[in-house]
Amino acid sequence: MTRAVSISLDQFYRPQPGGIATYVRGLVQGLVSLDDESLRLVGVAPRGSPTQDVSDLALERVRANASVKVLTRLWARWPLGVPDFSDVVHATSVAGPFAGGKKDAVHAAALHDLLWRDEPSASTPRGIRFHERRLQMLKRREDVRIISTAPGLAQRLIEDGFDPGRLHDSRLGVDDARTVPDNETQVRAALAARGVEGPFTLYVGTREPRKNLERLAQAHAHAASTNQELGPLVLVGPPGWGDVDSGDAVTLGLVSRSLLQGLYRDASVFAYVPRAEGWGLPPVEALHAGARVVASVTTPSVAENSEVVRVDPLDVEAIAEGLISALSHANDEQARQGRRASVASLTWRNAALDHMAAWQ
Repeated sequence: MTRAVSISLDQFYRPQPGGIATYVRGLVQGLVSLDDESLRLVGVAPRGSPTQDVSDLALERVRANASVKVLTRLWARWPLGVPDFSDVVHATSVAGPFAGGKKDAVHAAALHDLLWRDEPSASTPRGIRFHERRLQMLKRREDVRIISTAPGLAQRLIEDGFDPGRLHDSRLGVDDARTVPDNETQVRAALAARGVEGPFTLYVGTREPRKNLERLAQAHAHAASTNQELGPLVLVGPPGWGDVDSGDAVTLGLVSRSLLQGLYRDASVFAYVPRAEGWGLPPVEALHAGARVVASVTTPSVAENSEVVRVDPLDVEAIAEGLISALSHANDEQARQGRRASVASLTWRNAALDHMAAWQ
């Protein structure tokens, strides 16, 4: 018997799809990898054009007759666009939808973080009010199962008053077997085009105040002054909001997935030290590529990973010492394989299995 799972795709229609779009893409990839012929995957999309390509998503797509802004408001009460044949309705964020489908349909929502509380300066007052209202609504909606994607988040929700029986943890994935990393020559050519020769330290993520790039740049400048193997600091990723002083770092901006994987692999050290973070995909991707990693103690994805040098994000000297410490770690194939093994369970297939268990 076919089981129809409807998944919200609204994140791909927002100005900055960000990490939630990565989660949605990976979840679909993982569900497809299960080779379950009884699954019918349906994506619920707003009216209009996506800001990130969705043509590779292996699911049916239905259109709701409303823009992403309108849907975000309506989905709190009305499941516009959700097919009546849905057996599962999965909201990939607090935007929704939280209802619709068959009479006995399972309704679930993914919660990724509480960043509007942890780092209110990273959101607008309007954004904070929106997320807090939706969180309180989901607390009341006992019919909606909650899938938490960050370590420790479920416990925080319990402390906030959520029924533990409604909460389900899910791993996230970093595997991307479809992409072949650029080779070393290609990576070197891309860096040389921006004036980078030799070793380099890598950061991947948006450039915004929460990511703490100002302290990272200061710490890197200090550490690199006596450790030339660190090379220049190279930033990959889109601009976020707010002014960010990244010192003399080299900004590559958005790059292809194949180049990104090559950069992870070839970096002397990967550094990621946000003041607050929901999960933290980039350091896990770096480990998956075998890189040496420095991350802040505020990054949940690597909180228990012994392969990572963890530092206080508010202490420039500690970050500098972390960069030097990571550089001293072995980087032969055995050491790199150990780092890969530390994130081996974080696959999109496992994420899909976790979601399937929550939807039962």
